[in-house]
Amino acid sequence: MYDYIIIGSGFGGSVSALRLSEKGYKVLVIEKGKWFNKPDDFPKTNWNLRKWLWMPKLGLQGHFRLAFYRHVAVLSGVAVGGGSVVYANTLPVPKRAFFTSGAWKDLADWETELKPFYALAKQMLGAAQHPYMSRSDKAMLQLAEEMGDKNAFHKAEVAVYFGKLGETVPDPYFDGKGPDRTGCNLCGGCMLGCRYNAKNTLDKNYLHLAQQLGCEIMAETEVYDVVPLNEDGSAGYEVRFKDSLGYFPKKGNLKTHGVIFAGGVLGTMDLLLKLKKTSLPRLSDQLGMGIRTNSESLIGVTSFDKSANFSEGIAIGSIVHIDENRHVEPVKYSAGAGFWRIFMAPMVQGKTMLGRFFKMLKDLVLHPWDNLRIFFVDDWSKRTQILLYMESIDSTLRFVRSKFGFLKTDLESGPAPTAFNPVAQDIAHRIEKINHGKAMVMNTETLLGIPTTAHILGGACMGEDATTGVIDRDNHVFNYENMLVCDGSMISANPGVNPSLSITAIAERAMSKVGVKG
Repeated sequence: MYDYIIIGSGFGGSVSALRLSEKGYKVLVIEKGKWFNKPDDFPKTNWNLRKWLWMPKLGLQGHFRLAFYRHVAVLSGVAVGGGSVVYANTLPVPKRAFFTSGAWKDLADWETELKPFYALAKQMLGAAQHPYMSRSDKAMLQLAEEMGDKNAFHKAEVAVYFGKLGETVPDPYFDGKGPDRTGCNLCGGCMLGCRYNAKNTLDKNYLHLAQQLGCEIMAETEVYDVVPLNEDGSAGYEVRFKDSLGYFPKKGNLKTHGVIFAGGVLGTMDLLLKLKKTSLPRLSDQLGMGIRTNSESLIGVTSFDKSANFSEGIAIGSIVHIDENRHVEPVKYSAGAGFWRIFMAPMVQGKTMLGRFFKMLKDLVLHPWDNLRIFFVDDWSKRTQILLYMESIDSTLRFVRSKFGFLKTDLESGPAPTAFNPVAQDIAHRIEKINHGKAMVMNTETLLGIPTTAHILGGACMGEDATTGVIDRDNHVFNYENMLVCDGSMISANPGVNPSLSITAIAERAMSKVGVKG
């Protein structure tokens, strides 16, 4: 019998695995994704769908998942190490509004309580300020200057080992207990998974150290049921799982004293919403509420300049703060990784699908040469600077399960996420001029009005009790013993920035509250 079984191996799951192992517990991590720990495990480009996309029933066993819902399209990671394998490395601390808003605001002085855990998380993830200035960073600096505030431009803190370009050295982070690392070669392929051993993914820090302490990791395995051995789980749980890749999956089960849900928002919500109707009926009725998207916009600006190279550097190297609630980051893929070009459509605005469709046709008719040059550009990723715009302005969705058993979104409070944010589009037009290019967006945005986010959050928010939240301030699930949620589902306010560091810090705090075994 295990002391803890952790479902998922992303930021929260990895923190839990190490800290519980350090405290003497027998820990098992179950991850439905695959190991990606050798260069050939990763796709060289995102045209290699078999190694990039996660659609196992179609034979695609990669680490990147694209999911579409009524109100939002979600980009996420599926692998040992979770989103750390495919995220853009950035580790910002949110502004004060994050700590003083949302469902958790009155449960603690969060800014003060989490300060040491943010510092610890940065140390563990090897946070370093980006030391280079790529072409996309120079464009962002020019944007800040043209907007009248050069100081709004900042270099990003990122989970990358820079060292000397291409040089491999013994573990520089954990007194030799970690793996060898290699200096970043600035290929821009961070979000394809780092083939060059420079990205500080979770399998190179938290999970690596946890395994040295006896933590077990079971990959390619999906949990489909968690059954308490008595009414409130105080006697433990039976965790039931199956092969995540096979058409006729083998099944198994194990018993554990405690269980931690850490499968990311999509994984955790899908499982818990199902179990609330079956094995875990005592879960709060707040389950699935408080879903946030960081109010994001993703816009690609493709340059007509054939000498332009936006692939050089790291995935996100800088940030421009528009105001207290808004900022924009430049994102890139490595040269040749232009899969997204097949989704691109002219950036328009409009309240109805028909109206947007005619505006798109108008753009294609009035600017045929520009559109042709974009669609047939020689190397889309090399010529394109992707703008990631985020707001800390709050609005929430809700996840529910359809009668067919699939996750779906409903509106909860505030305006629905929009694909037509005027501030984001104004910034895109400015970058068009700076880069001598044209802004394009996902065709799901132009035609369907569905925005895209890489940061889906919430669904198991904190509260005073089960009437106001799913978990308490220390991440324990209401109405069940020895059950916690430690992933993006626990985020109870809109951070307005990339959330990985916050997930890590909050999980560190939660694990600090768990006593040493015995």
